[in-house]
Amino acid sequence: MPAAVGRTLALAGLLAAVALPGAARPVADATGRTVELPDRIERVFPAGPPAALIVYMIAPDKMLGWTRAIGPAERPFLPARYADLPEIGRLTGRGNTVNLEVVVGLKPDLILDVGSTSPTYVSLAAQVQDQTHVPTLLIGGRLADAAQTFRQTGAILGAAEAAEALARYAEDTLGEVKRRTDPVPAAERPKVYFARGPRGLETAIRGSINVEALDCVGATNVAAESLGAGGIVNVSLEQVLAWQPDAIVTVDRQFYAGVFDDPEWRGVKAVRDHRVYLSPGLPFAWIDAPPSANRLIGLRWLGKVLYPARFPEDLRAETNRFYTLFYHQAPSPTQLDALLADTPR
Repeated sequence: MPAAVGRTLALAGLLAAVALPGAARPVADATGRTVELPDRIERVFPAGPPAALIVYMIAPDKMLGWTRAIGPAERPFLPARYADLPEIGRLTGRGNTVNLEVVVGLKPDLILDVGSTSPTYVSLAAQVQDQTHVPTLLIGGRLADAAQTFRQTGAILGAAEAAEALARYAEDTLGEVKRRTDPVPAAERPKVYFARGPRGLETAIRGSINVEALDCVGATNVAAESLGAGGIVNVSLEQVLAWQPDAIVTVDRQFYAGVFDDPEWRGVKAVRDHRVYLSPGLPFAWIDAPPSANRLIGLRWLGKVLYPARFPEDLRAETNRFYTLFYHQAPSPTQLDALLADTPR
């Protein structure tokens, strides 16, 4: 029997074995489809890392697993019962690692994707539902719309009360950051280069979900100014030298560890001025990776490093509040020290 035929028959067998709960609720999502959902959602397969975080934040007991296993450095920041959830792979984004037979075999009530609503992701959500016969929803995940994302997802999962607390936090944070940064004249807004990867030469340009935190604090993305709209791109050091950013923000510890001693990077103003900032990264990065609601605490951190006079308060209390509410566990004093070790006082 050809391998492809065998896989098709195996998937068909799994589909026959999965009795979908009675469809009771029509829900419209970002694809424009109306999807019939079971009355109760108890088993959720997150299609990608942003969805995994949203489900974990709202209703962690409904999540079947993580798209990537929680690593040793991340584990202490999460309750053990959730850190122990298995790695189930991802359906969307870079490096999708799971096939549909595995998805169906886990018997989810819902496959949920959160993030970009570009035509590629819209098409993928519809395709996954057609092939698995499992209700599949795509919810917009823009940082500026975080409150709406929480409320919509909470209603879908039957966890509206928990989602409302997160939504209100999102509204308060986005509103406060906007209130503080909006009055900054355009000429005084910092020119920022967002450095990804161990060499710092991967970045995100206008329209990329990965760089929304910079947009929310009113910073000028130097790569977007030169390269326009798009997503993740590779650039050269010569381009960064031409842009001469006032500050560099990175999520890559390897790049951060070596940039100040690299003679080629010393020609960049931000490096000479020691204005290179490493985003805290445990259990999830505060600026990107994944581009989900983990970035809400990152907005206050970005405000502090880019506009210190407008964000003078210490971040310990706010970090403790965010981790308790969103990650379901307060950080210890030692963990707080480690998270904020590279943040200017």
